[in-house]
Amino acid sequence: GRRGGCDSLWDGTGWECGSHSVTDPCCCHILRQFVDFATVMLRNGHYSENSGSGSDSPGCGRRYLRVWCDGCYDMVHYGHANQLRQARAMGDYLVVGVHTDEEIAKHKGPPVFTQEERYKMVRAIKWVDEIVEGAPYVTTLETLDQYNCAFCVHGDDITLTVDGKDTYQEVKTAGRYRECHRTQGVSTTDLVGRMLLMTKAHHTNIEKNSDYQKHTDNFGKGPKGRSPWTGVSQFLQTSQKIIQFASGKEPSPGDTIIYVAGAFDLFHIGHVDFLEKVYKLAEKPYIIAGLHFDQEVNRYKGKNYPIMNIHERTLSVLACRYVSEVVIGAPYAVTADLLDHFKIDLVCHGITEVIPDKDGSDPYAEPKNRGIFHTVDSYSSLTTDIIVQRIIRNRLEFEARNQKKEAKELAVLEALKKQQKNAVAEEQNGIREQEVQDI
Repeated sequence: GRRGGCDSLWDGTGWECGSHSVTDPCCCHILRQFVDFATVMLRNGHYSENSGSGSDSPGCGRRYLRVWCDGCYDMVHYGHANQLRQARAMGDYLVVGVHTDEEIAKHKGPPVFTQEERYKMVRAIKWVDEIVEGAPYVTTLETLDQYNCAFCVHGDDITLTVDGKDTYQEVKTAGRYRECHRTQGVSTTDLVGRMLLMTKAHHTNIEKNSDYQKHTDNFGKGPKGRSPWTGVSQFLQTSQKIIQFASGKEPSPGDTIIYVAGAFDLFHIGHVDFLEKVYKLAEKPYIIAGLHFDQEVNRYKGKNYPIMNIHERTLSVLACRYVSEVVIGAPYAVTADLLDHFKIDLVCHGITEVIPDKDGSDPYAEPKNRGIFHTVDSYSSLTTDIIVQRIIRNRLEFEARNQKKEAKELAVLEALKKQQKNAVAEEQNGIREQEVQDI
């Protein structure tokens, strides 16, 4: 096939170019970069004139490289966002398929969020260019071709169907599969466990007690041991991770700088709806989200809140396409110093009750005095409390789901070990036979 933009031609064994040698710059180096799946891509038109939904990328005739991701994206957290960030970095345009409630229930168990809620959450992640509602649970070449995607990206864990088959086997075999690193220290399993356990051990600067340790050791663990893909590990925040998530964009002249503050715990649809409404208040919005420290959140929310600690909440909010900047450990009261430092034009809060500060004062007194306070109704009834209630109400189902998931993963792990052991044995036998022949 001929490559758009120059005279590159695939002859079945290599690239020939009428206008450039293979060592020249321009589009030929792009072809070499993707040589392992170039034949498939060209055959299926992945560099066609209609590829992507934007203008051409820099380079002679190069078109957008479309990348596919799919998943349940239930209880979307910064681990999901980090996977999508890595996938987006592998191409120019990211298409994300989200499974239906029916498909998830069939293969994994009941999802926490409805499909409509999950669609909206994935759309709100800033690295996502397009979503496909009701994507099939098993990823096929037909799906990749239908959406003009060069390859599929998934984390370095395993996803299985109800009968224990790898959902990505077909695209792996075809060489149209790429892996990204799984984010350590977060999983839906762990978040569900924190809600059920009702301790504060997941907060920063709090020593992990024996109950929490027992939870991390046993939650979702089947009778035959622990799967390396299901379970609980510790999240360690780094400056590099914050840099990867942050936009790095400063306010521009003419921007309306809007400040919002809160816990933003278990970042969910209610938060997304609120931030979207705030975003639409200005022609050029620059939203700064102030996140309160764990102990402050626990003061005004009580129980074992926040479910996510300050480091986790920071990444969750930074992943939202409506947020430009995050203040980590913002003061509860919106002070004159804060307003002046960030040159705030508008301060917004939802219609939920505003809890007084420790001294009984209104934390929004200063912006109200300046006439820049605005109440925003998101028209969403979902709250962190409601999410926790959903989990607790279905506790036994969720625990059974995790144990079922882990049992399937362990079976696959055992099969992989056996396959590896057989391969080593065959190799050793081959060496012995060669030695005998040499003698």
